[in-house]
Amino acid sequence: MNNAHNSLDSVDRAILDLLQEDGRLANVDLADAVNLSPSACLRRVRRLEEEGFINQYVALINPSRVGMGTNVFVEITLSSQAEDALDAFEIAVTKRPEIMSCHLMAGDFDYLLRVVIDDVADYEALHRTHLAQLPGVARLVSSFALRPVCDRTAYPLKG
Repeated sequence: MNNAHNSLDSVDRAILDLLQEDGRLANVDLADAVNLSPSACLRRVRRLEEEGFINQYVALINPSRVGMGTNVFVEITLSSQAEDALDAFEIAVTKRPEIMSCHLMAGDFDYLLRVVIDDVADYEALHRTHLAQLPGVARLVSSFALRPVCDRTAYPLKG
């Protein structure tokens, strides 16, 4: 599936672009926008879902409205690179709902986390009771985001 994107034609890309912008777009409106009949459009969307181009549909919540308006990026270095150490860390990370993303990195540190919290006091508590206690953590470097400049949810589709 290395070049799976090559199997997308311009109509598929247009459908995906529109659904990334508004996942609740009615099929009849989507069909009209891409110049297909509603039934042909629905077949295309179902195929895109079945083939894994569309993973799920979600609502994007305003983080400030739910008390999660502060982003902290955390660089984590583990004390060991052994497979079991990586596995233990990764399992523990997935259990913390404040950790929005975790990426295994190449470079000066092992993982980069994006954590959401309400304020500095919340982060201090999370740091002390959870992040510093994650399995195998040797070093943590936290950086508070001042404000998002660009925070996309839609992927650019080539083709």
